[in-house]
Parts: sequence; structure tokens; C-alpha cells
Amino acid sequence: MYFLNALPGAVAEGLIWGLMAIGVYISYKILDIADLTVDGSICTGACVCIMAISAGLPVWLSMILALLAGMLTGVVTGLLHTALGIPAILAGILTQLMLYTVNLSILGGKSLQTVNARAVPLLLHMSNNNGAIIAAGAIVVLVIVCLRLFFYTEVGLTLKSTGDNPDMSRAQGVNVELNKVIGLAIANGIVALAGALLAQYKGSASINDGRGAIVIGLAAIFIGLSVSMKIKSNFVVSLIGVIGGGIIYYVIYNFVILMGLKTDYLKMLSAIIVAIFLAVPYLKGKYFTKQKALPVEVCPDAGGGTNA
Repeated sequence: MYFLNALPGAVAEGLIWGLMAIGVYISYKILDIADLTVDGSICTGACVCIMAISAGLPVWLSMILALLAGMLTGVVTGLLHTALGIPAILAGILTQLMLYTVNLSILGGKSLQTVNARAVPLLLHMSNNNGAIIAAGAIVVLVIVCLRLFFYTEVGLTLKSTGDNPDMSRAQGVNVELNKVIGLAIANGIVALAGALLAQYKGSASINDGRGAIVIGLAAIFIGLSVSMKIKSNFVVSLIGVIGGGIIYYVIYNFVILMGLKTDYLKMLSAIIVAIFLAVPYLKGKYFTKQKALPVEVCPDAGGGTNA
């Protein structure tokens, strides 16, 4: 009974974190970049949104500002990587470290800022989980539609080709470095938008909001893609699968909490889930897939003999 009562909240949070996972999907799967900026950019989105709402700005404008702030963090990571030659994973770590100070400054030097959900009209809040599911679901659908339209334009297709084969793309005259910056900006913009939704849902923004976000994003990706790829393999289905992975993750997350697991162990649980989904394809190919025997060809010059 407790689990059923907690289910709407798990679905609402799963939708928000699934949206964040879409940003991770763009950098990790499309650009082939392990971008650790997301641990900082999701917090940036949350901080900008809460402070903008507290300053009296409309919710929709606050969310746009959070989106733009997240895109800026992606641009910083992209420039560190492309213009300065810093490896992508290290560039993300450096941006993430810088964002801790930036986010703290946005919060006015405080580690936590809150808004009164009763005094300020928020898009969604944990006090109304059914309404939060509808609002978060609408944002998710809007983002998926926009990404579907964008990635089938000329710019979107060249961005995909950059991740698939950067050398071939460069040979075809594609500006690979610019595409990486654009891709990272889009990815972190979506992550920050998820942060803005998360801040409204909780009614607060904390300097520690983004800690471990990359692990949750990867967990949602691998859980979702393991299911969606069995149905149909295309871009939209993959994005829907990622959202579903976020929901499944948070349903499991809440179930484990209700079973009595200490919250101190939840980060380790997330890491174990990601490790399992990363290891399964490798172990399956190594131990459970039988190697097919090579065909035996008849050598025409050997009088009917065989040539292995």
C-alpha cells in the first residue's frame, strides 16, 4: 500500500530525471562524448530557475533562462575541448568544478534557496503529483518533438555524423569542432531544463542537487534502451525508452527505500545498476554467444580438396 501511494511521486520524478537522461543521451550516444558537465549544469538550471522565480519573473521565463544557462555551460565544455585541446571527459570535469562556485554565487552564497509553492504559481510541485506528471509529461513530449525535428535537419544530421565518424565528417567538409560545441550546448540545455523542473517539484534549489546526476542518466539510458531496442530501433523510440528508463529507475529507487535500505547506499545502488547494464552485453558476447564455424570453401585447383 505504501508503495502504491508513493508510485505517482516516483513517476513524476522519473519523468524529470528521464528528461535529464535525454541530455546525457545526446552527448553520450549521439556525440560519443562522456560529458560530466551534467552534474553541474542540472544544478545550474535549478538555481537559475528558483532565483528567477524568487525575483518575480514568470515561471515560463525562468525556465527559458535556466535552459540558456545550461546551454552556456555546454558551450564552455565544448570550447575547452575543441579550442584548447583538453580531452572531453576532463573538460567536463573542469566545467563541473567551476560551476560549483557559479551555482553558489547564483544562490546568493547560500547552499539552499526555497520558494513558497502556495505563494508562487509553479508549473509542478510534489504536493500535486498527478498534476506534476501531466506538466512534466507535456514538457517531455515537447522536447522530444523539437529534437525529432532538429535532428532531421541538415545541421542535425551533420551533428549525428560527427558522433558516428568524425574523420569522415571532417573529410566531407563538416565543421566537427563546431558541431561538438552545438551538441554539448543542446545536451546541457536539456539537462538544465530538467533541473528547473526538479527545483519547482521540490520547491527548492540546493548546491548539491546535481551530485551523481551522470550515474542516474546513464542508468536511465541503459535501462530504457535495453527495452526500446527490442521494440523498434529509431531516434524517437530511443528517446521514449530513455524516459521510460528514468521512470523505471525511480520506481525501483522508491521501492528500495520502502524496503528499508539506508539512503546512504543509494548512490552505490545506482552505480551497480549502471555497471550491470554495461557489463551484460560484454558478458553475453563472451560467454553465451556461440562462435559460428567458418565456412569451408572448395578449392577449384585442388581436385575437389578443401581450403579452410
